[in-house]
This record gives sequence, structure tokens and C-alpha cells, in this order.
Amino acid sequence: MTQATVLLDPTAELSPVKRPRLARPASLEGRRFGLLDINKARGDVYLDRIEALLVARGNKVNRYRKPRFSILAPTELKQQIAAQCDIAVEALAD
Repeated sequence: MTQATVLLDPTAELSPVKRPRLARPASLEGRRFGLLDINKARGDVYLDRIEALLVARGNKVNRYRKPRFSILAPTELKQQIAAQCDIAVEALAD
């Protein structure tokens, strides 16, 4: 029997919205990647390495950064990433 996977949104929603998981792309080839630095120490070091690996494989990479790690990404930033990228990677580091 298969168990359903439940993903929880860690924000302070009083009534969490259920969102279906997005389908994974069949291939990463030629995809536009967005790398989001949440603005914690050394997150940029991690993303530098990820960017180098992605670029070496011929992918396009855009970099983004939150104003502060302690706040949610501004709506405009999330919309920009969604419009400019196929796949997003968020860096958490200390």
C-alpha cells in the first residue's frame, strides 16, 4: 500500500493551503536555474559551487538574494524567479 506524502508550509498560515507537488522535469538539460541565497553566512559559497556545476553542464543560471534571512522572500522576488527560471534552488547555510 502506498502512503501519501504530506508537505507542510512552515509559514504562519492559520489554514494551510494544500498544494499538489509539481511534476519533475524529464531532463535538466537546457533548463534555466534560479539560485536563491537566503542571505545567511556562506550560502553564497554553496551556491557558487552549484552554479559552477550547472554551468559546466550547459545550463543557464540566474542568482537571487533575499534582503534578510529572517523574512520571507518578497512576492516580487518570487514572481521574478518563477518568470525567469524553470527550476529553483534555495541555499541554507551557516
